[in-house]
Amino acid sequence: MTATVLDSDDTAVHERRITVALFAAGLTTFASMYSAQALLPSLSIAFGATPARAALAVSLTTGLLALAIVPMSVLSDRVGRTRVMIGSAVAASVIGLLLPFSPTLDALLVGRAIQGVALAGVPAVAMGYLAEEIGAAGLGAAMGVYVAGTSLGGLTGRLIPAFTLEVGSWRWGAATIAIAAAVCAGIFVRMLPHSRRFTPRPLQIRTVAAGFAAHLRDRTLLPLYGLAFVMMGGFVSLYNFLGYRLTREPFGLSAATVGLVFVLYLAGTATAAASGRMTARLGRSRVMGLGLLGMIIGLLLTLPDLLPVILFGVLLCTAGFFAIHAAASSWVGAAANGNRAAASALYMCAYYLGSSIAGGLGGLVFGSFGWPGLAGYVAALVALAAGLIGTLAMRSRPAPIESPVIATDSMRSS
Repeated sequence: MTATVLDSDDTAVHERRITVALFAAGLTTFASMYSAQALLPSLSIAFGATPARAALAVSLTTGLLALAIVPMSVLSDRVGRTRVMIGSAVAASVIGLLLPFSPTLDALLVGRAIQGVALAGVPAVAMGYLAEEIGAAGLGAAMGVYVAGTSLGGLTGRLIPAFTLEVGSWRWGAATIAIAAAVCAGIFVRMLPHSRRFTPRPLQIRTVAAGFAAHLRDRTLLPLYGLAFVMMGGFVSLYNFLGYRLTREPFGLSAATVGLVFVLYLAGTATAAASGRMTARLGRSRVMGLGLLGMIIGLLLTLPDLLPVILFGVLLCTAGFFAIHAAASSWVGAAANGNRAAASALYMCAYYLGSSIAGGLGGLVFGSFGWPGLAGYVAALVALAAGLIGTLAMRSRPAPIESPVIATDSMRSS
């Protein structure tokens, strides 16, 4: 009896350390990844760049990260989840500390692209690591905490540089967030426990390719990958060019004041953390449907030139997006048949490709048609997401059975 209690306590401590470490990982990864977003108007002024060109400081990072996710996931199967994540966090932090010294915009863009490759190890492995190390009962909550860390990282990564711009150039803004991200990376490295349930796999290209192909043929996983692409593409487009709109007439806000808009990311932190509890009661597809409704209403509210209405609309979009992302993330881990790390890596690959490709196209739309055109573009992506969520809802319905009690329980698990 005593041994069982000790084992149980030890497991609880192990899982708490994992939760804290992955929260810090989300902070450092997303703070580094999106720190350039708050600097985009300043980069346009400093280097005479168009909004679409300046936005490459975000798109190149996420695009190269997306391309590196699958190789990082495969590498983690061979050398271990924790080694890949720690190496990724440390390398990205070092690169981030060097970026403020970039002499030209081209040099900065190259550095941001390299940082994207370095960052890939954490999102490529984190969800698979959680799925392996956390019991099924606690997986939804742990995944929600990790996603909450990513949303809070996105907030600090935008907010700290924005406030720094009031007293210094974009270089000081980039340096300040790089130091903060390095501190979070140190906490992550310190707290992350070694894997208990990881078994190294030999690197067999044919087997690896077959595993990824199987996930891409999966009738549940494939719509989830499509959902990650379109939702992230729309969401990053919204935040990439919001600063341009608010610093121009009729608003004319300062960089620090615009930076306060990113406080709305806390809505995403809250909904992501609550997603595990919400899905237990309502089911994943219903939670995603509610998130989608919030995004649609929020988009409409961003159209008038009324600052309070715009801010409330962005808040709804943020809350809705992170509710969808947290529910979809946990669904990937639950739906994968074997090699959850690979399934999660494909999800994150689609997620960041959406940020890079669809987010990059958003810059062209904004440059040509302004905010109304961008809102219409994001609305089209949301409409595609609605179709994918509908497909997932249909496919998650249980087959008709005699016992209504069992049928209800099956629906709750979707």
